[in-house]
Amino acid sequence: MHPDALRALLDSVASGDTSPDDALETLARLPYADLGEAKVDHHRALRCGFAEVVFCEGKTPSQVRSIAREMLDHGEVFLGTRATASHFQSVAQVASDARYFEEPHLLVVDRRAERPAVGHIVVVTGGTADHPVAEEAAISAEVMGNRVTRVYDVGVAGVHRLLAHAEVLREASVIVAVAGMEGALPSLVTGIVSCPVVAVPTSVGYGASLGGIAALLGMLSSCASGLGVVNIDNGFGAAALASRINHAVAEAGA
Repeated sequence: MHPDALRALLDSVASGDTSPDDALETLARLPYADLGEAKVDHHRALRCGFAEVVFCEGKTPSQVRSIAREMLDHGEVFLGTRATASHFQSVAQVASDARYFEEPHLLVVDRRAERPAVGHIVVVTGGTADHPVAEEAAISAEVMGNRVTRVYDVGVAGVHRLLAHAEVLREASVIVAVAGMEGALPSLVTGIVSCPVVAVPTSVGYGASLGGIAALLGMLSSCASGLGVVNIDNGFGAAALASRINHAVAEAGA
């Protein structure tokens, strides 16, 4: 349940439109719903600011559909990561407005009224091959209510490409820097801005990159201060962290 929905319920009780018993029944179902194979956390948005996000990999299409139906019945946003076309087709049976983003493997059903996006997150990539992870971060951040700017293919092999975007980088509240190979991009970005930078190592690279481990270790070993690192290919995790930072900055400045 979103805080706005809970507030509306309390207002309804205060106005007499909803009885205390009916409200109590609604609240009793609030913490989570047990679907047998999954327990859907309806309390997540109240605790953490955004609804539970579903990792679809390893789940059957029918399991994802059941979770999506439960969340949508409670007025929540459904965001599924690592989703396949089969997951999308199954969810579309209960949500004709479901959207599937093939490159980042994201599945979204968002029925909220349109709201202005807050703050400013900039997502940068080292190369074109990093786009799927970057788009997972960018789209997830947008669904979470953030204004997002994309600056792609600006890796250190052509540093002038990054510096050409210095102004937009310095306007950001937080930057998500996505890179594979040796993973140098986040260190460079962090060295020219004052905002926090969330680094995402990708599994892009030749043999010695070890499926992203080289980039991960390079980012963890960075001498640039103000840099945090998430797991390999974890665009969603970067978006979740960046969103909390961005919303905190926006609320502090309100």
